[in-house]
Amino acid sequence: MGLDQFLNARRFMWYDEEELKNQVSAPFNLPVGMEAKEVVVEAAYWRKSNHIHKWFVDNVQEGKDDCGNYYVSRDDLTNLKETCLKILEDHSLAAQLLPTQSGFFFGGTAYDDWYFADVKSTVDMIDRALSFDNKWSFEYRSSW
Repeated sequence: MGLDQFLNARRFMWYDEEELKNQVSAPFNLPVGMEAKEVVVEAAYWRKSNHIHKWFVDNVQEGKDDCGNYYVSRDDLTNLKETCLKILEDHSLAAQLLPTQSGFFFGGTAYDDWYFADVKSTVDMIDRALSFDNKWSFEYRSSW
């Protein structure tokens, strides 16, 4: 129980990607006439990283904190990464640039080693997500 956060990468398979469709569909032994139309991969996962969640709510979700699915652009991910890098360079910027948020089982709100570890792992996860080619789109979702 608590705040769980997911950044999913989604790729729709169009008609010119027969090989990819076969690679995805074959392991599931889909009946004849059925085929996979999209692939969804968990590109990033956070647990009780309320400051990262608040960033998505403020910058991607237009202030709506409703556990919905929200499109995240590559520019959004780059902006979050740049914010995290600034904080890692100067910890005193944390409360200003990436403030914590309290909530029901949202985790701690101190600017401590856990906070900065989350910021560092966020940079790493974003780097991995951005390594996907442009055929992939991203979506953020939270639950608690």
